[in-house]
Amino acid sequence: MYVNRNYGFWMTFKWSRNPFYYGLAYAAIITILYQVTEIKFTLPWQPISIIGIAVSFYLGFKNNSSYDRTWEARKIWGAIVNDSRTFATAVITLLHENPNENTDAIKKSIIYRHLAWIISLRYLLRIPKTWEHKYGPKNTLFVPTYNEILNNGLDKELLEYISESELQHYRTKSNIPSQILKKQSDVIQELTSKGLISDFKQVWFHQLVGRLYDNQGMAERIKNFPLPRQYASVALWMTYVFCALIPFGLLDIFLISSELWVWMTIPFSGLITWIFFLMERIGDYSENPFEGAYNDVPISAITRGIEIDLREMLNDEKIPKPYPVENGFLM
Repeated sequence: MYVNRNYGFWMTFKWSRNPFYYGLAYAAIITILYQVTEIKFTLPWQPISIIGIAVSFYLGFKNNSSYDRTWEARKIWGAIVNDSRTFATAVITLLHENPNENTDAIKKSIIYRHLAWIISLRYLLRIPKTWEHKYGPKNTLFVPTYNEILNNGLDKELLEYISESELQHYRTKSNIPSQILKKQSDVIQELTSKGLISDFKQVWFHQLVGRLYDNQGMAERIKNFPLPRQYASVALWMTYVFCALIPFGLLDIFLISSELWVWMTIPFSGLITWIFFLMERIGDYSENPFEGAYNDVPISAITRGIEIDLREMLNDEKIPKPYPVENGFLM
């Protein structure tokens, strides 16, 4: 997520410059052919502008739909933050003391397991999908493959909060976060049997676990179901069609000026092409808020914030620092 006040113009242009260059080159070819051949292949601007209006409405619909997905993802992780704090506070304050049990160690293990759930969910949501953008290994903001994440990152982070044997059990499952929540339910049932949790509190704890399942399921829904491809694809092809007609319409307009029309057709075609493809690209890169791009929900930073909050509740030592903002980006 970009956290500075505004993207710089050149930063935005560098991200989306190719359509501008292609638009200039295409318009230059059309203009030169018109001048050399003297064939009157211009088109009236009015029907082209109607197509442009239709494309604008469609791009607006796509961008609104993409933004809704991103904003819903942010609300889901906001709920995860709130429910995590509620869950940890309940574990710390609602367990009965028992001289035969080390309740402090039990509380710590439950909260640590909850942190393992959040971390594993973060990794689960970073699994690349076929419809998401692919990022090369040179890009320091992204991890190339999920297997590398699992082998080099997830195990190391989870072992900080759960045992090796418990981790090996989860590694045999296809959905580690779901299995961790199931384990939490089993632990709550065991504590109820030992008298550390009353029946009423057990029901309430299970409701909290249910809310965490709901949060996970909503995040997985966004991750595993893309913006319908027909909407994403049609917006792209409509933009191509409209931009292909732009030089012909601008030639018709700029013929009024015998001196400037050749030079004005080319830059204006490039500019209009750039603007429309920029709008399409913004919507395209907002569709998948968990793929790890620079405008996505910063789930790594949110996860680290939850780690800090919950470990401070436990009066833990060596609490990790928040992730820093690097070059204006927060992961």
